[in-house]
Order: sequence, then C-alpha cells, then structure tokens
Amino acid sequence: MATFTAPATSSSRKIQIVRLAHVYYAHKNLASASKFLEDFGFVESKRCPDRIFYRGYGADPFVYCAVSGSSDSFGGVAAEVGTLEDLELASATIPGATSIYDLGTEKGAPGAGKGVTFHDPVDGWPMHLVWGQEKRRCEEAAEDEAGEKKKKKKKEEEEEEEQAFRYLEFNFFGASATSELTMFSNKGPALIHKLGHFGMCVTDFKKAYEFYTGRFNFVASDLLHNPAGQYEASFMHIDLGVNFTDHHSFFIFQGPVSHVHHTSYEVHDFDTEVLGHDWLRNRGYKNCWGVGRHVMGSQIFDYWYDPSDFIVEHYVDGDLVNEDTETKISESSPDGLHVWGPDLPDGFLA
Repeated sequence: MATFTAPATSSSRKIQIVRLAHVYYAHKNLASASKFLEDFGFVESKRCPDRIFYRGYGADPFVYCAVSGSSDSFGGVAAEVGTLEDLELASATIPGATSIYDLGTEKGAPGAGKGVTFHDPVDGWPMHLVWGQEKRRCEEAAEDEAGEKKKKKKKEEEEEEEQAFRYLEFNFFGASATSELTMFSNKGPALIHKLGHFGMCVTDFKKAYEFYTGRFNFVASDLLHNPAGQYEASFMHIDLGVNFTDHHSFFIFQGPVSHVHHTSYEVHDFDTEVLGHDWLRNRGYKNCWGVGRHVMGSQIFDYWYDPSDFIVEHYVDGDLVNEDTETKISESSPDGLHVWGPDLPDGFLA
C-alpha cells in the first residue's frame, strides 16, 4: 500500500490552526439564499451592499458570508491560526499566498482581524487563514457606553440563552424516577452553534493530502483506500495535542472534478436537529440525506440543498479525538458511511 511523505517546506514549523472560523459562498440570487440561510438557523450579523454576514448563537462574529455574485460559487473556508506569527509564516512560505490584510477593511467583516488567502495547489479553490478576530461578546463590550446597565442586560440575555439551550434529560427504562419530566420545544429553525467541518472533492488526492498535512497541523482520523490499496479519502482533525477536538474538521476525497462537497454546522442537540429538519421540510426545501448516524465521526447528520444547489449539513454528537487517537485505516465502502438512516442517495459522493 502506498505511503505518503510530507513535502519539504522552507520552514520546519507547521502553521498551527486552532479551529475553523467561517465560509464564503457567492449566490446569483442573494435574496433566495438569504431566506434559506435564516430558515437553516443562521442569524444576520451585518449587511453590506454586496454581502450578508451570518452568525450563530456562539461568540463567533460570523460563520457564513453570502456574497452577491454573477454565478453560484464556493469562496473558501477560513481557519483561525494560533498566532500572528502563524499568519506571517503562511504569507511568507505558501506559494501564491497574499500579504496580510485587514478583514474589516478588505471584506467589511464584523469582528475585523487579519487574514491571508492562498489557493489550493491542486485544484485552485481558495482557503483563508485568519487571526485576531474580536469575539462577539468582546466586540459588544467594547461598544458599551452605558457600562453596568448594559452588562446587566447582557447577563440576563445569556442566562435566558443558557436556559434555551439546556442539556436534555431522558426517562430511561429501568431508571429510578426522581422527578416529573416533560419535554417540549418550540418550532423553528435549528439555530447554529459553529462551523464544524467542510469537505472537498480533489483531483489528486495524494498531492492534496501531503500539502495539508505537511504545511498544517491536520492529522488523519480516518484514511480510506480502494480495493487496490490506493488511498482516496481522508477525514482529518486539527491536532491540538492533548486537548480534544472534533474527529474531523476537513475531509478530502478523490474525484474527476474538484468541488466543495458540503460545509457542516453544529447544532445543540438531536431534538434541535430534528426540529430544524421539520422546519426546512415544511418550507419546501430539498433534503439531500438524513436524518442518520455516520460511522466515521459518529455524528448524527442532516444534509440539505440550498437554493444554489450547495449542500449544507446540520450535525450533532460527533466524536472527539486528541494526539493519542490512532489513525484508522480501512477500505472505502458506501456501507461504511452510516449506521442508520435513509439509504445513501445516488450521486452523493460524486
């Protein structure tokens, strides 16, 4: 079976990513996309003449930027790096990378911060690295001219939010009853917490895999090969040492034409996810696949097509890994993609 070796770079230190930050999509019909995004669970954060920034209920200033475009296209994912030095290293060592720019000035982004953009060396899609974005609560605190009055109001809102996103309790068979338990939820979109992962179809898996694991702290959680023993897909996590992180933040797989497969967003719990499924279904949007439970990463998934035919996913309850987690190597199989749920739809892996 073939083995991969990370390519030599001008620096022995890898660029350290700490998390995914946000995504960019261009839509010909921005109004239609905007309606879907709100029904999907995003909250408008800032509106500019040619773009709308959307956030979740977490601290990120935005997680999705919808841009008005002449065609429907994927504008890339932004990953947050650990230090300004990581951003400088990327700008200096990645072929074709831009100089460091200001996110607020260049893109009108809430939270500002600094960024560097480069293009995938195999297929040319853009990827962005960011650092120094102000978190949403910090940004609001900086604008606080009323002092303690606004802080008190904010605390009350946070307490209400914590109550809204409480942990579920269950009446399990055989467990001793300790209190009356009644569950109910309001109908509505499945509000987004964070950007969890994204996937790309690539035309040269080996070259792409070596680039991303050689330049960055991406490590394979699952590495898949075909019957001939050739690697063709990988689910990669961000290596944070002993600290636990999502089973995968980035996955790539071999295909004839490069494209974004989907971007994925975490919601609070299973009940929230299914409420979101019903909300989207009742509004006539097209379901892609779900609800079901994956094998690799274990998350409960629900994929939808937006009006531009991009696939976006709600997920919950994914596995966590750290530096002690060994890479699992296995043969690719459609049967290995889900434990339960609807049958794999035709063309899902195209």
